[in-house]
Amino acid sequence: MVWRVQCGDLISRDRCVAVYVDDGEVVLVGPPGEAARLSADQLWQLRAALNEAAELAER
Repeated sequence: MVWRVQCGDLISRDRCVAVYVDDGEVVLVGPPGEAARLSADQLWQLRAALNEAAELAER
């Protein structure tokens, strides 16, 4: 399962942050070579994705 959270970069291009579980560890992948700019709503989505991934990793 991969969670994708839409975000932007520093010059407002559409990007995404991906979250997934690999071998019991949570992996967070940002835009390659860039910063991710997230709104408050996008941060809530990222938080939810990280929480779900953490629960899955603990199984």
